[in-house]
Amino acid sequence: MREIILPIDSTSLVLAPSSFGVQPWKFLVIRNPEIRHQLVEHSWGQKQVEEASHLVVLTIKEDVNSQDVDAYLARMSEVRNTPVEKLQGLGEMVKGFLKEPPYPLDKDAWSSRQVYIALGFFMYTAAMLKVDTCPMEGFVPDKYDEVLGLKDKGYHAVVVCAAGYRLPSDKYANMAKVRFETEDVVEYID
Repeated sequence: MREIILPIDSTSLVLAPSSFGVQPWKFLVIRNPEIRHQLVEHSWGQKQVEEASHLVVLTIKEDVNSQDVDAYLARMSEVRNTPVEKLQGLGEMVKGFLKEPPYPLDKDAWSSRQVYIALGFFMYTAAMLKVDTCPMEGFVPDKYDEVLGLKDKGYHAVVVCAAGYRLPSDKYANMAKVRFETEDVVEYID
């Protein structure tokens, strides 16, 4: 695998929005070639895990709770130079949502939906910079958790994204994208 420096960094991930701004995630940029080689086995044999110049594993923080909300409020207080006491109303609202949501809520499923927002931001940023991405759900999350030591840290792998420039020999590089017609997938309701 040749090292390619891409004109993307973690900014698009860090600045991605999330519900309430809680950011129930961690992004792992896997640079270790041995670990990437090991992950191929748990990625349905998909070689881009090993061959792409960049591999990002997007994870969720399991069982987001009041302490996570307090950490977010502390960070907001620091960044905005606002006393944390003035943020307590927001904190209580978010904690209430997580404890007794207005609808049935699986917090880990909710966190997973949040991480997909970050994935979209990462992929869009890469596309604007002419960098290809390959989002992947074709992997065994529990095995990734094991290889990356995520369980001990309270995180769980949700989606993987390989990024890099296509090789000129890539047979798919110049093929037309296959998408349904706009009218088949977009409906306007007036």
